[in-house]
Amino acid sequence: MSTPRNHIVVMKFGGTSVEDATAILRTVGIVTGRKRKGLNPVVVVSAMSKVTDALLACSAAAHAGRGDREPALEISSRLRVRHIETAARLASGDRLTALHRSIDEHFDALDELLRGIAAVGELTVRTSDLIVSFGERLSSLIIAAAFAEQGTASAHIDARTIIRTDSHYGKAAPDEVEIESALLAKVLPLVDSGAIPVMGGFIGSSPSGETTTLGRGGSDYTAALVGGGLHAGAIEIWTDVNGIMTTDPRICPDALRVKTISFEEAAELAYFGAKVLHPATILPAVQKNIPVWVLNSRNPENEGTKITATPQSCASPFKSIAAKKKLTIIDIVASRMLLAHGFLKSVFDVFDKHKCAIDMVSTSEVSISVTVDSKEALPAICEELGRIADVKYESNKALICLVGEDIRGHAGIASQVFSAVSHINVRMISQGASEINMSFMINEEDVDEAVRSLHKRFFVAPDASIFDVEERATLARDIEARAVPTNA
Repeated sequence: MSTPRNHIVVMKFGGTSVEDATAILRTVGIVTGRKRKGLNPVVVVSAMSKVTDALLACSAAAHAGRGDREPALEISSRLRVRHIETAARLASGDRLTALHRSIDEHFDALDELLRGIAAVGELTVRTSDLIVSFGERLSSLIIAAAFAEQGTASAHIDARTIIRTDSHYGKAAPDEVEIESALLAKVLPLVDSGAIPVMGGFIGSSPSGETTTLGRGGSDYTAALVGGGLHAGAIEIWTDVNGIMTTDPRICPDALRVKTISFEEAAELAYFGAKVLHPATILPAVQKNIPVWVLNSRNPENEGTKITATPQSCASPFKSIAAKKKLTIIDIVASRMLLAHGFLKSVFDVFDKHKCAIDMVSTSEVSISVTVDSKEALPAICEELGRIADVKYESNKALICLVGEDIRGHAGIASQVFSAVSHINVRMISQGASEINMSFMINEEDVDEAVRSLHKRFFVAPDASIFDVEERATLARDIEARAVPTNA
């Protein structure tokens, strides 16, 4: 019997949601809870927390060793022990024996790769992709076994047989037609049979069958690609926070959970610093009009944030404030050439050549100012630009971005924003053509003060239909209840 597509829910769990046996068992409970509600889960998992960083350290150590492979193999050995110990807490008997053997086989292959890198002293991007892929390959194997151990039918899927990409190693582009075909052939039959498919995120395979990775936020991207290809009813991104917040709660402890937000707003926030989602991850969901939920695996009862194609009307001008640090402003001055035909093209061709993304652009009659976050390419970019203009740059800058639907519909909004930060030096200002963001550049050290001032100004009386004001009220009551009265 064919499963109704709207009953399929793609559930992605990040590294902190699968970081150890306790977290994995919690994840298993969340997924089986969806199953009991009549939904059909497809599970996508990241590597266990900090494993990808450790694998990158492995490859770097092997490359730097120039024949001394021991530091790399030592890191690999610690990872092997961690995965084996986690597996031992989640499986038993023949299942554990088979899982243990598979983990050993993966690490034996990894060690062989590291020895090869150390021997030749060369680390290619293709080899780096293969090395970091071990994190998701191992976590998905262990989690599939954990489902089986708990009596839930599951099936491990090697994501590389599903997520087809080009050969741009390090940040491969997916082939959505091929992916949908593979999903319908290999994953949908498992869903129809009642099993829970479990696959790693972040990784794929090139047309020649080589392992690739999707770049930053790749596991979320995998979930959206799977959800889009299966025409799922929902995509759930499980993290360690309650959803998208009005700003970083580490800066503003009174930050509010945003109950609902549009795809466009979420993409703007993600691009400009919010770390819950990567902007590319939601595109396949937007194309298929599939709602995306951001949820907390450590607090699964929380409703999280729902991301939809159509925004809900909001009395507040902004939904959230994001900050992006470690930026550089490049000033390009050419008074006689700025308005000349082809000059702007020449400038942006330089950035394109170095594959350097620009966050913000501001122009005047005699200059162009742009902001970038690529420090590696900065000297070469400035050298090339210097051939056609005078160039100078300032580092240690930050971008503050306020996001909300129909900002221009609120009279005097710019005046309110800049009066709230009138005590802070603002370097560049931009309002997006999409009408959903207002951004400006400041010094990095002023970020916390700017965010707190803006949050205090715009979220003092939030719209209860959009923001979780009850959560703030509960927190305030808890703080008051914990206060110890003093005797007169």
